[in-house]
Amino acid sequence: MRAQTGLADTPAGNAPRRILPSTIYRFVLSTSGLHQVLLVTLSVVVFLIEVVPLELQRRIVNDLVKNRPYRSVVALCLLYAAIALGHGGTKLVLNIYRGWVGERVTRALRLRIAALLARYGPLVPTVETDGVGISLVISEVEPIGGFVGGSISEPILQAGVLASVIAYIIHVEPLMAAAALALFVPQLVFVPLLQSAINRRSAARVWMLRRLSIGLVEHRDHAREHAGKGGSLIDRVFQLDMGIFRFKFSMNFLMNFCNHLQIVSALLLGGWFVLTDQLEIGGVIAVISGIHRLNDPWGDLVNYFRDVSGTEVKLRLLESAID
Repeated sequence: MRAQTGLADTPAGNAPRRILPSTIYRFVLSTSGLHQVLLVTLSVVVFLIEVVPLELQRRIVNDLVKNRPYRSVVALCLLYAAIALGHGGTKLVLNIYRGWVGERVTRALRLRIAALLARYGPLVPTVETDGVGISLVISEVEPIGGFVGGSISEPILQAGVLASVIAYIIHVEPLMAAAALALFVPQLVFVPLLQSAINRRSAARVWMLRRLSIGLVEHRDHAREHAGKGGSLIDRVFQLDMGIFRFKFSMNFLMNFCNHLQIVSALLLGGWFVLTDQLEIGGVIAVISGIHRLNDPWGDLVNYFRDVSGTEVKLRLLESAID
């Protein structure tokens, strides 16, 4: 069990103390090192295939415009369908595998904490043990275990998709690529600021929910006496949740708006290049499709770094509770 959870026992007879790895990535490697290697391999396969459909789209459109034999278009479409099937199937395997790795770690953590509660529960106040224990087993370990599944493969996959698509757009038309990438600059300013605000509220929310769990155990015997206190905590959790929603969806709105501006720049420049015979229409379609492909991995990377900082906080809170 120790190899699965990254927790180390103290000698019998001492107060319960479990030492977690110093960083979230050490925890990941201690609980799923070999699986991470396989997940990274699948991720590399997925992002290497990513630009193939873009090139096939460009060739299909250009073949139609140039009045080439229709059988070549049919052949390219069949190849496109086969590539899409292989790409989607590989991604399906990757996602299921990630989920299995994450749930495996979550299960191991829950079993370990339940064993700790059974073993050391009488040594600490009952209300504190029950309240924190409920919060840990039911909710707090789940995001930590869930993060483990994609902790290494997710940034490699999304960064790989970004790099491959950007390289393809530059290959098709460097000026259109430069204009699209320039519109990423505002996101480098507002995304870290908004994400920092979300992280602070997420950490406070975990602490509030833990105190609420303790309060629920207290209410079992003193419901009327502590009802006001519990209601206040619930209100504060509600306020934190609404703050997280406001920052999160505002960030999504700004990111989507920047993506639409990238499309506008591609249409303006691409339209001019087509009118002046500097670029074929298939190239414009490929660049616009590529810009669309940039939005999802960029958003996923933002979500990933949000999860990294948030999970690091949750791991430290878990460690303090176990201590």
